[in-house]
Amino acid sequence: MRIAWYFDFISPFAYLHWQKVKPLMRERPVEAVPILFAAVLNAHGQKGPAEIPGKREFTYRHVLWQARREGVPLRAPPAHPFNPIPALRLCIAAGTTPEAIDAIYDWIWGQGLAGDSVEALQPLLDRLGVAAEALGGEAVKQALRANTDAALAAGVFGVPTLAIGETLFWGNDVHEFALQALADPGLLQDPEMRRVDSLPVGIRRI
Repeated sequence: MRIAWYFDFISPFAYLHWQKVKPLMRERPVEAVPILFAAVLNAHGQKGPAEIPGKREFTYRHVLWQARREGVPLRAPPAHPFNPIPALRLCIAAGTTPEAIDAIYDWIWGQGLAGDSVEALQPLLDRLGVAAEALGGEAVKQALRANTDAALAAGVFGVPTLAIGETLFWGNDVHEFALQALADPGLLQDPEMRRVDSLPVGIRRI
């Protein structure tokens, strides 16, 4: 059964979830899939949490509280939302290895440094042995598009998302739920779980 983890460096919740995904990777194969969250939002006709006044400020406080509770260092970058494409392309150009993901997340959300341009990320490019020209290469660009298209085809609507087979678990706070479902596939098959899967829609907003 394929396990995939869809993420974007723009999300601080994905940074927190990464700390949980790393140990899971040591136990079983997990495919890390960097995607462009903005394209997912556009496909679903949604705004991101950081694009909604009030929700934006709450989101930053909430993720900082989660980080402190989980013992994870977190410092927001100079501006947010920011353009994550250079960081995503760097990740792909570096092979999407755990080491590359770790380094980029630590740079942006651990140290609070800018990750929105090749120039800002140059020290990381040097550390990871990636030439700046690689980030503009067609193969890297196409890989990011293909990853995002594959995520949409799988039904992904947010980041981070852990996909276990065809079942999606969205968010940092659902990791325990995902692990339990992984250990016990019958968890999602009891009558009430099955009933809510097909619960009728009572009203739709126009």
